[in-house]
This record gives sequence, structure tokens and C-alpha cells, in this order.
Amino acid sequence: MATLAPQSSTFTHWSQAQPVHALEHIPGEDGWPIVGTTFALLADPIGYGERMRAKHGNVFRNRGFGRRGVQMFGAEANELVLFDRDKLFSSEQGWGPVLDRLFPRGLMLIDFDHHRADRRALSIAFKPEPMRHYADALNRGIAERVEHWSGDLLFYPAIKQLTLDLAADSFMGLPLGPEADKINKAFVDMVAASIGVVRKPLPFTAMGRGVAGRKYLVEWFTAETLRRRKTGAKGPRGQDMFSQFATATHEDGSLMPVDQVVDHMIFLMMAAHDTITSSATSLVWQLAKHPEWQDKVRAEIMALTGGVPRAIAYEELGKLELTEMAFKEALRLIPPVPSLPRRALREFTFKGFTIPAGTGVGISPASVHLMAEHWPDPRRFDPLRFTPENSAGRHKYAWVPFGGGAHMCLGLHFAYMQIKLLTAHLLTRYRIELEPGYAPEWQPWPIPKPKDGLKVTFKPL
Repeated sequence: MATLAPQSSTFTHWSQAQPVHALEHIPGEDGWPIVGTTFALLADPIGYGERMRAKHGNVFRNRGFGRRGVQMFGAEANELVLFDRDKLFSSEQGWGPVLDRLFPRGLMLIDFDHHRADRRALSIAFKPEPMRHYADALNRGIAERVEHWSGDLLFYPAIKQLTLDLAADSFMGLPLGPEADKINKAFVDMVAASIGVVRKPLPFTAMGRGVAGRKYLVEWFTAETLRRRKTGAKGPRGQDMFSQFATATHEDGSLMPVDQVVDHMIFLMMAAHDTITSSATSLVWQLAKHPEWQDKVRAEIMALTGGVPRAIAYEELGKLELTEMAFKEALRLIPPVPSLPRRALREFTFKGFTIPAGTGVGISPASVHLMAEHWPDPRRFDPLRFTPENSAGRHKYAWVPFGGGAHMCLGLHFAYMQIKLLTAHLLTRYRIELEPGYAPEWQPWPIPKPKDGLKVTFKPL
């Protein structure tokens, strides 16, 4: 368990370096001069974590992306950091060095009262009535697109474009049109920049491209926010999230500042299409690799639809229990956010180690999801791990693909809905197959994806 020190140490902003000796009492290693352990982390984060745990235990220090920090592994560490009963950890300060230039003031980059107020305001977009609207839009958009997926397909780029289009329809109430490619490129560049080794936006660097992408999106969303405020316009299908944000007011009747509307839309659009793209790809990969499970999931869906492709109503989604378990198992094996950074606001003690205020603290869902002490035979795909009986004795924080606590992913129910609908439309039309022996290499950071795009064949039923 963790305990707070009797007296808090002085907190420093993440941009201020910590004294070199501050973490010397914690086992670990700093890696190479200048780059530290950055390249080892980028190349194979799970393998790196396993090697460090074997050598140093579940709490160790390292130096990645130019900063020293402490990594804490296990469900107890996840609970301490994510549940954060004592408001000990800052998400804003943890993500700041990685995302502050690219996604400032997104929900992951604000804390405590500010976070709670903005989260409450944004949650209106995920109430039952808007969710029913999204379900209609998703059913329509997915059916139109997957009708044309028969034959060989690179799944990742296809689903990435589809999820962007679906997010535009559901969240903004309009098709993106000719600017779609520019918007998609801007998001791709921003996410890639988050792990760029060069952190200054110099020309021809990943960070330079990411900052340019953000500039384009800020201009686009600002103009669209002002247009909707001036005309009172909503997206052509109404009830879209963007229109609600653009015209949202505080308790005193004042409009939410335009820059806040823009920042939240950029962050949520990124989360709604990049993380769902990764999640959908990992599920399709697992179902194609395990045809016996694909058949079981298909049978459940066919029983619901009457054996034919059709729209799934919002109220029917709860009946797809095995589909949900297969999705959860795919998220266990390849979570879309493999690590979660925080920064300690006060000194604390965990597993016998005193960790000073200002320390960067990281937990790793990707690694904890593969720890044998939480998951027997952890690399085996088995959706039945998530039956009520098999989940009963498991630590609540052994599975955290959506985070936890106050910063639990706001759109997790939207993600479940979109994946269930996508799976239903695919499996009632096609059998998903792979070439014998095919095993794509996955890029682990910043959001996992198959390096070759995932080669699959959709064979009509």
C-alpha cells in the first residue's frame, strides 16, 4: 500500500528538472547518455518492462524522453495511481511533456475541479438520447462502407478512414468532404509527434509536422464553432456533439470559450477515431487468428439479427455479451493506450520506496495485462476470462484499457457500441481469413497498429 509522507515536499512543474540524486535510492538504470532508455522503450516497451521487472522488481527508475521517472507495475500500482483517493497524482503534469504542445487542455491534461467541471459538461454527449442518435449514424455509415470490403483488404487504413468519417458524422453532424484527407493527416501527424525524440517543432521533424497539424485543426474547428454560433446551425442530422459544445453555456449563462470548445473537440475526435481504430484492428486480428472464436461470436450475432445483416438497435447492444467479452480480451492483449503517465504532487511511499514530489510516475496497462499473477496463460486469447464467474476474484485494476478513476475514458460506452456494431456488420456478411502463417509486426507506440496494415480477406458468407 502507499502512504503519504507526514509533510509534503515542494512541488515543481514538469518543465523543471529534478535533482539528479532524487531517485538514486530506487533500483533501475538511466541508459545511454542523452537518449537514456528512450529507444529501448520505443522498440519493445513490453519486453523492456519485463526485463526491468526481472532485474529490479515491480518498482524501478528509468530515464526516457530526457526525464527520469519511476515505473510501477501491478494491479495495486494501477489502483493507487488511477483511483488516486488522496489526489496525489497529476494527469496534466504526467501527460504534459508528451502532449502539451499537441492536445493542450484535453480531458487527460486537466485535473481535479477543472477536470470534473469540464467532464460534467462534456458528458451530455454520451447520455442515452445522443447515444441512440450515434447508433443510427454508426449503423448507417458502417453498413454503407463494409458492403464494399469483399476480398483482400488492408484493414488498418480502411478502418481508420471509416472511424474518422463516423466520428465526423456522429460528433460533428456533417460529412468531412474534401478536407477529410487534411484532417486525417493532421491527426496522424499529431499522434506521431507525441513520441518524437526531438521535442522542439523544428522543420522536417515529427514535432514540427504535429504542431503544423494542430494549427490546421485549430483554424478549422474555430471557424466552424463561430459559424454555428452565428447562424445557430447544427449538423444536418442534428444532436451532434459539436453543436452542443459550440452553444454550451456555464451556469451564469456565458458561452464556453471558443478555444475550450476547440481543444475538447480536437482531443475527443482524436480519441474517437485513433484509439477505436487500434481497438477494432486488434479485435479483427484476434478473430481472424482464432476462427473458432469468430464462429462463436458470429453465432451470437446471427441469433440476434435473425441470420441476416441488419442494423442493431441501441437497446439490443446489451445482448451481445460474447462479442463484448471478445472485445475485452482483444483490449487486454493490445490496449490502445499502452502506458499512462502521471506526476506525483506530494511525496509518497509504495512497496517500501519513498518517491519524492515532482517525480514522473508511469504505469503500464500493456504490461499488467500480461502478468501471469493476474492472468493465467496470459498470451492466450480467451474471451471467457471475462465471464462473471471468471472475473469475480480478479483485482479490479488488473484490466485498465480505459484507465480508471476520475480520468476513466469518457467515451468508453461509445467505443463498446461502435465495436459491437462494426463486428455485427462484418460477421453477418463475411468470414475473416488470414494467409497461413501470417503474423504482422505491431508498432507498439504511441497507439498500437500493425506495421503492414493487417492483411485480411473478407469472404462473403
